[in-house]
Amino acid sequence: MYPTTLTQLARSGANPFSAPLFSLQQVEEPKQKLHVESSTRRLAAASAEGESCAFGSNQYYAMCGFGGILSCGLTHTIVVPLDLVKCRLQVDPDKYKNIVNGFKVTLKEDGVRGLGKGWAPTFIGYSMQGLCKFGFYEVFKIFYSDLIGEENTYLWRTSLYLVSSASAEFFADIALAPMEACKVRIQTKPGYANTLRECAPKMYAEEGLWVFYKGVVPLWMRQIPYTMMKFACFERTVELLYKYAVPKPRSECSKSEQLVVTFVAGYIAGVFCAIVSHPADSVVSVLNKESGSTAMGVLKKLGPKGVWKGLVARIIMIGTLTALQWFIYDSVKVYFRLPRPPPPEMPESLKKKLGLTE
Repeated sequence: MYPTTLTQLARSGANPFSAPLFSLQQVEEPKQKLHVESSTRRLAAASAEGESCAFGSNQYYAMCGFGGILSCGLTHTIVVPLDLVKCRLQVDPDKYKNIVNGFKVTLKEDGVRGLGKGWAPTFIGYSMQGLCKFGFYEVFKIFYSDLIGEENTYLWRTSLYLVSSASAEFFADIALAPMEACKVRIQTKPGYANTLRECAPKMYAEEGLWVFYKGVVPLWMRQIPYTMMKFACFERTVELLYKYAVPKPRSECSKSEQLVVTFVAGYIAGVFCAIVSHPADSVVSVLNKESGSTAMGVLKKLGPKGVWKGLVARIIMIGTLTALQWFIYDSVKVYFRLPRPPPPEMPESLKKKLGLTE
């Protein structure tokens, strides 16, 4: 019925970022039936012994959002010193030559306490971002999956991860923008303000409410590609690790072994995230430092080479951050006994259509 090459493609799962090369429209099924089947699968998965709530329930989404608060808020706050030096490398490369020099100059001018500048807006802003990023990702992933049905969810799963994460990050950046503006102003404009309570009112008095959101478009440019890579790369890396690197199925792995796989997949995803999002990150840093600047103006000022300043620091920071975020997020799911579906498998109905089963 189908060519042998397509059967081999389905078996191997080659090129995880490519779309399916064939259509399954030969067998038409009512959309309502697909939705019902999907809902039934979720309810069945939720009834597994020991799970604290139903998969896709409001409690499930709420706890995922809580996991996002912890994973993003805590990790970004921990790496504030590295983030501070990274931002200063981006906005003043003549003064801060490299990572080591950046730390030396900062310690000399501001002391050890100076390395913690901007911790409050970082914690608040990225906690709100984490709530929306992880919580809405779970919402959109299930919502879009129900729309396209079980078979297309498997075939187009990478696209599902990309679209769901992009949708979630759109709202997450709106929540992050005000605190990100304060954080960058504190870290990159010496003498302007030392605390959030001092910085926010001063920015509002000088430039109005818009000052907190003028960086939202560059944030979308930075964070949406970053998050799409973060979630899609993580999901597919986990799938590949269990398929090729882990010597036993996930169901036979202990919780600690599963969390190690989560950490490794998170770090791999983080490296790619840093590279994809770094040029926009440089624009955001300069934009929030300089009053009256625009994204295009900053981009022209930095030039093709300038946008890559601080990339090494960002790879170290984002790789570690992403790995820790996924580790904390998955740990929250384990601790609160939330449903954790196994890596995706080809549905039986699709196997029959491809002639993989009798």
